Amino acid sequence: MSVELTRLENGLTVVTDTVPHLESATLGIWVDCGSRHETPELMGVSHMLEHMAFKGTKRRTAKEIAVEIEAVGGDLNAYTGREQTAFYARVLRNDVPLALDILSDILLNPVFDEAELARERHVVLQEIGQARDTPDDIVFDHLQSVCFPDQPIGCPILGTEQTVKSFARGDLADYMSSNYRAGGMRLVAAGAVEHAQLVALAGEAFGGLKRGDAPESSQARYSGGDLRQPDDLEQAHVTFAFPGVTATDPDLYAAHVFVTALGGGMSSRLFQEAREKRGLCYSIYAFADRYRDGGVIGIYAGTGEKEAAELGALVAGEIAALAQSATEEETNRARAQIKAAMLMGLESPSARCDRLASQLHAFGRIIPIEDVIARIEAVDADVLRRFAGRVMAQATPAIAALGPVSRLEPHDAFAARFGGAAVA
Repeated sequence: MSVELTRLENGLTVVTDTVPHLESATLGIWVDCGSRHETPELMGVSHMLEHMAFKGTKRRTAKEIAVEIEAVGGDLNAYTGREQTAFYARVLRNDVPLALDILSDILLNPVFDEAELARERHVVLQEIGQARDTPDDIVFDHLQSVCFPDQPIGCPILGTEQTVKSFARGDLADYMSSNYRAGGMRLVAAGAVEHAQLVALAGEAFGGLKRGDAPESSQARYSGGDLRQPDDLEQAHVTFAFPGVTATDPDLYAAHVFVTALGGGMSSRLFQEAREKRGLCYSIYAFADRYRDGGVIGIYAGTGEKEAAELGALVAGEIAALAQSATEEETNRARAQIKAAMLMGLESPSARCDRLASQLHAFGRIIPIEDVIARIEAVDADVLRRFAGRVMAQATPAIAALGPVSRLEPHDAFAARFGGAAVA
């Protein structure tokens, strides 16, 4: 196995996945801190911190950061999630030390210059505005707030105009100092990397990290409910959701097979029924979001005002049909889709890094690809039917929709299709 793991004396984990024949490498720092760790007053600070990390350090200006990485043909990027924030680079093998030096610099020595912060506030406000102008994007923020109301995990990652405008330099510095601790951070690299070399470089570059574990967060509490935002749009953007699985739920892989069979491709039940047979929509799919202590099984559809009236019954009917009559053929097809996507991902150093970081965050260890495939293979039609029945038994679905949604089935009518009475 090409994966090696070392924990430094200060608690930072270094994990590498060496692929000798590649000429490039992806490496980055994954921090176990995201939007669910924020207070209401600091909603969006994790995302703002991600932006500001590239805006200058004690050693480099914002332009020098960009010039140094691009002078070797590399690229530098970051993203913020609900449970993690990542800062990563992709470079050629000889430039791994440079990329590591830049990553350590932006995380250990940011200056959070007030002038840069003022400009970046405006950039993030534009990003929030752009998200609101993208209905098939913002509807998922609405769904998250319905599933997890009045909780940080249910709040938008970008924050709000009010919170973004309020951020001061001290807010970012204090948040980073409190939450970016070595025991809750991982240096992950894949591709043209050598483990011993990276460990040695990391010991020097990240020796100044603050010790301690990842920050705690409040328990995720799924609620369910209804949020509809009428808007003058061409399409209704509709999402449905149910309580899902945690990262450690025994049904984790059954959930992935379920959403793939339900709405994971052109051969899925939702695509075939909603688009191919009825012509109700252009886009419809199912998904499974998981967290350490919660999760969501969801469906998205973009449809017309009149066609929206049929969606609730269609979605409930296809889930019920899976619970009653999922076949080995469609189960095999769903498993093949998942396995192929996973194995194809191994051809990308970036995908390898994401996989390793995700597993360490969720499980605290690396699960060999052979073990993951075996767990997927263990999901047969009986398991798929049982998991679909688990979804049908949920009495608290969530609906979030925007656009011309007046004909969408009422929440109570949709909910009545589920729960113990509906299953019986």
